Amino acid sequence: MKRRVVPFLVALGLIVLVIAGFFGIRLVERYTPSKEQADIGRLLGVSGDNVAVFLNNELQEAKGIYIEEQTYLPIEWVNEKLNERFYWDNNEKLLVYALPESIVYADHSTKGSSGKPLIWVNDEGVYLSLGLIANYTDIRLDVFDLAEHKRIFVNNDWSEETKAVADGKGNVREKGGIKSPIVTRVEKGSEVTVLETMEKWDKVRTPDGYIGYVEHKRLGESRSEAPVSTFVAPVYKNISLDEPVCMAWHQVTKPEGNASFDNLIANTKGLNVISPTWYELTDNEGGFNSYADAAYVQKAHDMGLQVWALINNFSGNVQTEVLLSKTSTRQKLIEKLMAEVEQYGLDGLNLDFEGIKKEAGVHYIQFIRELSVSCRKEGIVLSVDNYVPYAGNEFYNRKEQGIVADYVIVMGYDEHYAGGEPGSVASVGYVNDGISNTLKQVPKEKLINAIPLYTRVWTEAADGKTSSVALGIAKAKEWAVENNVELYWQEELGQYYGELKTEEGTKKVWMEEERSIGLKMDLIRKYDLAGVACWKLGFEPAELWDEIRMDQE
Repeated sequence: MKRRVVPFLVALGLIVLVIAGFFGIRLVERYTPSKEQADIGRLLGVSGDNVAVFLNNELQEAKGIYIEEQTYLPIEWVNEKLNERFYWDNNEKLLVYALPESIVYADHSTKGSSGKPLIWVNDEGVYLSLGLIANYTDIRLDVFDLAEHKRIFVNNDWSEETKAVADGKGNVREKGGIKSPIVTRVEKGSEVTVLETMEKWDKVRTPDGYIGYVEHKRLGESRSEAPVSTFVAPVYKNISLDEPVCMAWHQVTKPEGNASFDNLIANTKGLNVISPTWYELTDNEGGFNSYADAAYVQKAHDMGLQVWALINNFSGNVQTEVLLSKTSTRQKLIEKLMAEVEQYGLDGLNLDFEGIKKEAGVHYIQFIRELSVSCRKEGIVLSVDNYVPYAGNEFYNRKEQGIVADYVIVMGYDEHYAGGEPGSVASVGYVNDGISNTLKQVPKEKLINAIPLYTRVWTEAADGKTSSVALGIAKAKEWAVENNVELYWQEELGQYYGELKTEEGTKKVWMEEERSIGLKMDLIRKYDLAGVACWKLGFEPAELWDEIRMDQE
């Protein structure tokens, strides 16, 4: 019996040893740090002369290129993330950068102080050198483009950073955990930037240009450090009136239209700027019609009025995206406009470019930048007309307008327009939204709200078709009186409403008059805006100016 027990116990002992060995190995494997090295090329997504780009310590999809011993970044990424003022003219293969008082040009042959090209153009696109970008942009750079796996760190965030010194040597891993592959090492006494702190692991950026995770216990006490910028930002000096702007557009569609100046001005009160619609683009080469008149300007000046002549793009022969996409054409147009300024003694220019396509946006804002340089040199006012902000017209770039232009005008009307559904031309809520949303991008000192001196009489026919006719306020009031139209105040719209049954159908009007205009002026004063603009002179009854004038208490 004893002989049978002994082999059993031996076998049992062997089984126990095997099980213990198995679990012991598993425990050792579990708690032994991995020595596997990370695949840096895979981690950064680069090889050869491609350069990984980190923005504020976040790896970007865009890649740079390393050519002729320097790194270049794609202009599209630079425009989107760092500095939108680098403008590439794809027609004339020219880089343009508008400063407050000068314009810088470069092409593929232009070299920097290092003797290397400032820009690089290949089949993939246009690239800008790091030195060029840094010269005009408030960033700091850490460059590791001599390494096998090339990478650069770009920061435009100037908030405080957390720094910590390593108490001892430690591995920096792809992820938190001792089994994660090793990216690099930190040496005792080396300082890292702590990007994220967890219970056992910290995400850090190392001095040798890697981002990974190190055990929290490897780091000493942390401290905060605010990076200091040495960049000197350009100052866009703007011209502003020393009083609130009270402007009216004077529609002039032929030279004879200037003769109406005297009669139209006679009704006004408190006006200090008049904007005659003298210039209309005629082609895609910078040509325009001019109805400018020196005697008109002199009369305006004698009355204490500034003249901000308007130029528009309303001609069907003009494709704004074509016209403004060539640097030479923009230059030609600007030179011709400045010649008009000098010849007629204009005080300002007013841009009224409407209905432009999205692809024209980048060219339009570049035109405004370049025109602002000439206006600034000549000491004349540049104002720009804009729609009420809505999804789909962001490309007008009101934020940049609010920096380079002197005044930004929001056209607070056409809430309901010809061809659309019947309704108010400018309800008080619509105007309020237009102002408040524009103020998110434009400072109040530069924002002018434009009000309508007209309304629409709508006709809803029996067959369901809708049409409308625009009437000046004076004519609309006459129409309501002549047709005995009862008007009812609508508090939510801030307007009177009335309707009339006729053989043509039901006529409806949301009336603009003293009370509704007064509410709009209240908003201008509430938001402390730069002033008011009115479309258009001659539409209004004389008494309306008691509401419009900005010089009242």
